[in-house]
Amino acid sequence: MKTFSQKPAEVTKKWVLIDAEGLVVGRLATIVANRLRGKHKPTFTPHVDDGDNVIIINADKVVLTGKKFTDKVYYWHTGHPGGIKERTARDLLEGRFPERVLEKAVERMIPRGPLGRRQMKNLRVYAGAAHPHEAQTPETLDVGSMSKKNVRTPVNG
Repeated sequence: MKTFSQKPAEVTKKWVLIDAEGLVVGRLATIVANRLRGKHKPTFTPHVDDGDNVIIINADKVVLTGKKFTDKVYYWHTGHPGGIKERTARDLLEGRFPERVLEKAVERMIPRGPLGRRQMKNLRVYAGAAHPHEAQTPETLDVGSMSKKNVRTPVNG
C-alpha cells in the first residue's frame, strides 16, 4: 500500500460560512484552524494548502469564558527600547476592529511559515452579519450544534 500524497493541482476548496454569535472564541478557533489546514478531509497532506475558505460573520459577538474578557492581555512590541504595549480583550472587542480577537486566535493555531501565511489568506472575518461573498455560495457550518460547550450566553461586560 502506498501513502497518499495530494498534489496542489488536485485540491478542491469549498466555501464555509460560520456565524460566531454566542460561540466561545477558543473552541471556534480550533474548528476554523482545522478547516483552514484541511485536516477534516481524508486527503489531508501536511505540505499542501488543501483547506477550505472560511467566512466568519458576527465576530464582534463572540464570548470569552471565565474572566478572560477583562483579564486576557494581548502584547506586542514596537521595536524600540521599552516598547512593549498591551491591550485587553475587552478593549479589542469594544474597539474599532473586534474581529482581530478571532483572527489572532486562529493565526496562533496555524503553523508559522509560508504555508501557514497562505492558509491564513483563506480566512475572512467580519464584525457584522454582512459579507461580500454571496457569489461563492458558501455552505453554513453550525458550530454551536457540534457540542454544547461551543455556545455560551454572552456575559461580556
